[in-house]
Amino acid sequence: MATLNDLALDKDGFLVELNDWDADVAAVLAQDEGIILTDAHWEIINAIRAFYAEFDLAPAMRPLSRYIKQTLGADKAGSIYLMTLFPESPAKKAARIAGLPRPENCL
Repeated sequence: MATLNDLALDKDGFLVELNDWDADVAAVLAQDEGIILTDAHWEIINAIRAFYAEFDLAPAMRPLSRYIKQTLGADKAGSIYLMTLFPESPAKKAARIAGLPRPENCL
């Protein structure tokens, strides 16, 4: 299993090479964020990766929320739900753990 030191990360902690991502890398990045991945996390991670595959863009919060509402339902698209899974900045943290670039509009 990879460790944080094994990964090529940019200055913000995002993977430099998107192809380096796998489930083990996601677990390492999540652990660095203080998150233990559950099925609920994986649902959002898979959704944000699908968004990226479709639009070639890591979504900010509003587009992510709209996409999740369309694909997973309104109950999983709310900011409160997403904040419980990915505290502080759900779109940014989910993108990082999903091995995607930093969303442009996230602080």
